[in-house]
Amino acid sequence: MRHTLTRQRGFTLVEILVALAIVAVALSAGLQATGALTRMAERQPQQWLAQLCAENELTRLRLLRQLPPVGESSSSCEQAGQTLTIRLRVNPTPNPSFRRVEAAIDNPDPAAGGGRLLQLSTIMGRY
Repeated sequence: MRHTLTRQRGFTLVEILVALAIVAVALSAGLQATGALTRMAERQPQQWLAQLCAENELTRLRLLRQLPPVGESSSSCEQAGQTLTIRLRVNPTPNPSFRRVEAAIDNPDPAAGGGRLLQLSTIMGRY
């Protein structure tokens, strides 16, 4: 009589657990990436409004046709029902006929993580 050993086909418990761990890590990374994209999509409209405010403020300074005074100031800007605060910083340059102007707008919603929404800088001339 001949005994034959039959080999079972399938996966062991360890192999299944390793495969599940790999899938869990991949899904976790995908979930984090999706969360980051969602946060950026929510922040984008605010950044767009902040850019409108900053560009309007820099244009206002250009239309004055005067060299802005060195120092810091702030003003408010209302866009789409939101009030944003613009902080202007004017610094001298090596050439006295030019000034460096920075317009910064921070996130008004601390629940959204705060932080800077936008910063624009330009050089303004005397003439």
